[in-house]
Amino acid sequence: MSKIGIKPIQLPSGVTFTRKGNLVVIKGPKGELSYTLPVPIEVTLKEDQIIVSRKNNDKSTRALHGLVRSDLNNLVEGVQNGFEKRLEIKGVGFRARLEGNVLVLELGFSHPVKVAKPEGIEFRVVKNIIVISGIDKKAVGATAAKIRALRPPEPYKGKGIMYQGEQIRRKVGKAVGAEEGAAGAGGAAAKPAAK
Repeated sequence: MSKIGIKPIQLPSGVTFTRKGNLVVIKGPKGELSYTLPVPIEVTLKEDQIIVSRKNNDKSTRALHGLVRSDLNNLVEGVQNGFEKRLEIKGVGFRARLEGNVLVLELGFSHPVKVAKPEGIEFRVVKNIIVISGIDKKAVGATAAKIRALRPPEPYKGKGIMYQGEQIRRKVGKAVGAEEGAAGAGGAAAKPAAK
């Protein structure tokens, strides 16, 4: 049995669950989301709990069991509380601003980069932090990844766009590495040869 798949999903107050064939619709205070169930997965509502079960024990069906349960749980969480990703911009002259529904990024290129707001996603800019929020976890994550990919953090100075709290593995620059190598080589050469 799937350890995740067998856990029931508790419906909070104010969140409703309806099913029409293979289409599941979940409504809550923040909006409405729908999900198409795979054929071998069964979903039922029992006393404010969503129960996910499988129709057979095939390997592919077992793999879907936990996935569908996680997806449905994310829908419930999204319509109740929403999701948020924060991106941090680091670098001299790097900045972000909003122009209506368009996020304008200055990332050291010859021109500003404009990102249109996808449907169901909200942008906020607080100093050097871009806040991406919405009710669909996948859409929020995909939008954040798309923006981060415009200027991923580089390992020498650490400038670029990164998730807030992300640790960037830093590398030693060529100049510093060359100095250390020269000092090591010079030290070896300075020793007098043994007679």
